[in-house]
Amino acid sequence: MPIIYTTEHRCPLGRLVLEGDGRALTRIRLPGEKPAAATDGDTRHIRDSGPFTAVIAQLDEYFAGRRRKFELPLAPSGTPFQLKVWRELRKIPYGRTITYAVLAHRAGNAAACRAVGAANGRNPLPIIVPCHRVIGSDGSLTGFGGGLAAKRKLLELEGAPID
Repeated sequence: MPIIYTTEHRCPLGRLVLEGDGRALTRIRLPGEKPAAATDGDTRHIRDSGPFTAVIAQLDEYFAGRRRKFELPLAPSGTPFQLKVWRELRKIPYGRTITYAVLAHRAGNAAACRAVGAANGRNPLPIIVPCHRVIGSDGSLTGFGGGLAAKRKLLELEGAPID
Protein backbone atom coordinates (compact mmCIF):
# COMPACT_ATOMS: atom_id res chain seq x y z
CA MET A 1 0.00 0.00 0.00
CA PRO A 2 1.56 3.35 -1.03
CA ILE A 3 2.06 5.92 1.71
CA ILE A 4 1.93 9.69 1.30
CA TYR A 5 3.45 11.65 4.16
CA THR A 6 2.20 15.19 4.69
CA THR A 7 2.92 18.12 6.93
CA GLU A 8 2.14 21.82 7.01
CA HIS A 9 4.72 24.56 7.16
CA ARG A 10 4.21 28.29 7.65
CA CYS A 11 6.26 30.63 5.48
CA PRO A 12 5.97 34.27 4.36
CA LEU A 13 3.49 33.17 1.66
CA GLY A 14 1.24 31.45 4.20
CA ARG A 15 0.69 27.77 4.94
CA LEU A 16 2.39 25.29 2.62
CA VAL A 17 1.36 21.64 2.57
CA LEU A 18 4.32 19.37 1.91
CA GLU A 19 3.85 15.85 0.53
CA GLY A 20 6.36 13.08 0.06
CA ASP A 21 6.88 9.36 -0.17
CA GLY A 22 9.23 9.16 2.81
CA ARG A 23 12.35 9.39 0.64
CA ALA A 24 11.65 12.38 -1.62
CA LEU A 25 9.45 15.45 -1.81
CA THR A 26 6.62 14.90 -4.30
CA ARG A 27 4.45 18.02 -3.96
CA ILE A 28 4.18 21.44 -2.37
CA ARG A 29 0.68 22.84 -2.14
CA LEU A 30 0.65 26.63 -1.99
CA PRO A 31 -1.75 28.58 0.23
CA GLY A 32 -5.23 28.42 -1.23
CA GLU A 33 -4.47 25.38 -3.39
CA LYS A 34 -7.14 22.72 -3.21
CA PRO A 35 -6.29 19.54 -1.33
CA ALA A 36 -5.62 16.34 -3.21
CA ALA A 37 -8.60 14.48 -4.61
CA ALA A 38 -9.69 11.50 -2.55
CA THR A 39 -7.77 8.36 -3.40
CA ASP A 40 -9.22 4.95 -4.05
CA GLY A 41 -8.40 3.80 -0.53
CA ASP A 42 -5.19 2.02 -1.55
CA THR A 43 -3.05 4.94 -0.41
CA ARG A 44 -2.34 5.66 3.24
CA HIS A 45 -1.94 9.31 4.25
CA ILE A 46 0.24 9.92 7.29
CA ARG A 47 0.70 13.34 8.87
CA ASP A 48 4.32 13.42 10.00
CA SER A 49 6.85 16.25 9.79
CA GLY A 50 9.80 13.87 10.22
CA PRO A 51 10.36 13.14 6.51
CA PHE A 52 10.41 16.88 5.80
CA THR A 53 13.13 18.08 8.19
CA ALA A 54 15.56 18.99 5.39
CA VAL A 55 12.79 20.50 3.23
CA ILE A 56 11.61 22.75 6.05
CA ALA A 57 15.16 23.80 6.94
CA GLN A 58 15.97 24.68 3.32
CA LEU A 59 12.68 26.53 2.81
CA ASP A 60 13.36 28.56 5.98
CA GLU A 61 16.88 29.36 4.74
CA TYR A 62 15.47 30.41 1.35
CA PHE A 63 12.88 32.73 2.89
CA ALA A 64 15.56 34.18 5.19
CA GLY A 65 17.68 34.98 2.13
CA ARG A 66 20.40 32.46 3.02
CA ARG A 67 19.70 29.80 0.37
CA ARG A 68 19.80 30.22 -3.38
CA LYS A 69 19.60 26.59 -4.49
CA PHE A 70 17.72 23.64 -3.04
CA GLU A 71 19.49 20.34 -2.58
CA LEU A 72 16.74 17.85 -1.87
CA PRO A 73 15.59 14.50 -3.23
CA LEU A 74 12.61 15.26 -5.47
CA ALA A 75 10.14 12.88 -7.11
CA PRO A 76 7.59 14.86 -9.12
CA SER A 77 5.08 12.92 -11.20
CA GLY A 78 4.47 14.09 -14.74
CA THR A 79 4.74 13.33 -18.41
CA PRO A 80 8.18 13.11 -20.02
CA PHE A 81 7.64 16.59 -21.49
CA GLN A 82 6.61 18.06 -18.13
CA LEU A 83 9.63 16.48 -16.43
CA LYS A 84 11.89 18.01 -19.11
CA VAL A 85 10.36 21.47 -18.57
CA TRP A 86 10.70 21.13 -14.80
CA ARG A 87 14.38 20.16 -15.18
CA GLU A 88 14.89 23.32 -17.24
CA LEU A 89 13.16 25.40 -14.56
CA ARG A 90 15.75 24.22 -12.02
CA LYS A 91 18.49 25.68 -14.24
CA ILE A 92 17.14 29.24 -14.00
CA PRO A 93 19.52 31.06 -11.66
CA TYR A 94 18.32 32.59 -8.41
CA GLY A 95 17.23 36.19 -8.92
CA ARG A 96 16.88 35.83 -12.70
CA THR A 97 13.82 35.48 -14.90
CA ILE A 98 13.24 34.05 -18.36
CA THR A 99 10.26 34.12 -20.69
CA TYR A 100 8.04 31.23 -21.69
CA ALA A 101 9.55 31.48 -25.20
CA VAL A 102 13.08 31.03 -23.82
CA LEU A 103 11.90 28.14 -21.67
CA ALA A 104 10.27 26.50 -24.70
CA HIS A 105 13.53 26.85 -26.65
CA ARG A 106 15.52 25.36 -23.76
CA ALA A 107 13.03 22.48 -23.51
CA GLY A 108 13.74 21.68 -27.15
CA ASN A 109 10.72 23.10 -28.96
CA ALA A 110 10.69 26.85 -29.51
CA ALA A 111 7.14 26.65 -30.90
CA ALA A 112 5.77 25.00 -27.75
CA CYS A 113 5.18 28.12 -25.63
CA ARG A 114 1.65 27.09 -24.69
CA ALA A 115 2.67 23.52 -23.82
CA VAL A 116 5.54 24.90 -21.75
CA GLY A 117 3.14 27.27 -20.01
CA ALA A 118 0.81 24.36 -19.23
CA ALA A 119 3.71 22.27 -17.90
CA ASN A 120 4.87 25.24 -15.84
CA GLY A 121 1.35 25.58 -14.41
CA ARG A 122 1.32 21.91 -13.39
CA ASN A 123 4.65 22.09 -11.56
CA PRO A 124 4.04 20.11 -8.37
CA LEU A 125 7.06 21.60 -6.57
CA PRO A 126 6.72 25.40 -6.74
CA ILE A 127 9.44 27.46 -5.04
CA ILE A 128 11.91 24.55 -5.17
CA VAL A 129 11.37 24.05 -8.90
CA PRO A 130 11.23 27.80 -9.55
CA CYS A 131 8.33 28.27 -11.95
CA HIS A 132 7.92 31.75 -10.45
CA ARG A 133 11.02 32.80 -12.44
CA VAL A 134 9.15 32.52 -15.76
CA ILE A 135 7.51 35.72 -16.99
CA GLY A 136 5.65 36.97 -20.04
CA SER A 137 7.54 38.07 -23.15
CA ASP A 138 6.64 41.69 -22.33
CA GLY A 139 8.17 41.35 -18.85
CA SER A 140 4.81 41.03 -17.10
CA LEU A 141 4.14 38.67 -14.26
CA THR A 142 1.84 35.96 -15.54
CA GLY A 143 0.31 32.87 -14.01
CA PHE A 144 1.37 31.35 -10.73
CA GLY A 145 -0.55 28.79 -8.68
CA GLY A 146 -0.10 30.86 -5.54
CA GLY A 147 -1.28 34.05 -7.26
CA LEU A 148 0.62 36.96 -8.76
CA ALA A 149 1.18 38.63 -5.38
CA ALA A 150 3.03 35.52 -4.18
CA LYS A 151 5.02 35.37 -7.43
CA ARG A 152 6.01 39.02 -6.99
CA LYS A 153 6.98 38.35 -3.36
CA LEU A 154 9.25 35.44 -4.38
CA LEU A 155 10.91 37.45 -7.14
CA GLU A 156 11.40 40.44 -4.83
CA LEU A 157 12.93 38.14 -2.19
CA GLU A 158 15.41 36.98 -4.82
CA GLY A 159 16.10 40.53 -6.01
CA ALA A 160 14.91 39.72 -9.54
CA PRO A 161 14.22 42.69 -11.80
CA ILE A 162 10.44 43.01 -12.20
CA ASP A 163 8.16 45.74 -13.49
